[in-house]
Amino acid sequence: MTTTRVLAPALAGLLLLLTSACSGTPGGPEGPDASAVSSDRTAPTELPEPGPGLSRMILVGDSVAAGQALPLGAALGASDVEFHSMASDGGGTVVGPVSEELWDVLPDRIATAKPSTVVYQLTTYDWGSEQEQQAAYERLLSTVTSAGATLVFVTMPPIEPDDFYAPHMDELAHAASAARTVADASGGAAVLLDASEVWGDTYEQTRDGVADRSSDGIHTCPQGAARFTTWLLDELSTIYPDYTPPAPQEWANTGWAADDRFVGCAE
Repeated sequence: MTTTRVLAPALAGLLLLLTSACSGTPGGPEGPDASAVSSDRTAPTELPEPGPGLSRMILVGDSVAAGQALPLGAALGASDVEFHSMASDGGGTVVGPVSEELWDVLPDRIATAKPSTVVYQLTTYDWGSEQEQQAAYERLLSTVTSAGATLVFVTMPPIEPDDFYAPHMDELAHAASAARTVADASGGAAVLLDASEVWGDTYEQTRDGVADRSSDGIHTCPQGAARFTTWLLDELSTIYPDYTPPAPQEWANTGWAADDRFVGCAE
């Protein structure tokens, strides 16, 4: 059953969203699936070179990022920025389980898409030692810079681990540090954005009395995804001073919140 309601994200109380959240019982987090690294949103071929500044963005990440791609794509479209999501369920990671499956296709996909900017949201599968994470993020940076793009690392939302994730929380805890090391040594080719300003340091399912994160402890709800989008676009406008984020009214009520990807968000 789908419930339509008005959400009021934080953000100084300026953004009102008419959204839909699917009720029902959410499944647990999907385990790594090598077949899931490909997305049905394939990048177009023979694209022209990107324009200056923030002109063509690629998002890479797991199913958390795939949900956030919905409002992000709507907002970027409202400001005439080309957008393509390469985020994928059960994978989307450049380090840890099934990462080599992604590496089999990611360099060609990025090169073909000719982005100006690649955003990599650290994933719930970025498992490994800090040295392994750093090596993978350096590999991603090399891939992105070879395509002539800027790399933006974004930290993942804090999760409430179940038995699947619990053994890997210590590994996830130092992923941001590894990404920051790579960004700091990149000479400006990469930056790390800390999304704790959006999510806080611990998982919170509700915010202002409304579902912000899925009850599965992992994913985001429409309100949270909208807050993340507004924050990320503001951060990107700092990186790209010529970019002006669109007003929330231009993208908040365009239908993306009714997507069945948003589960565990019923009141």
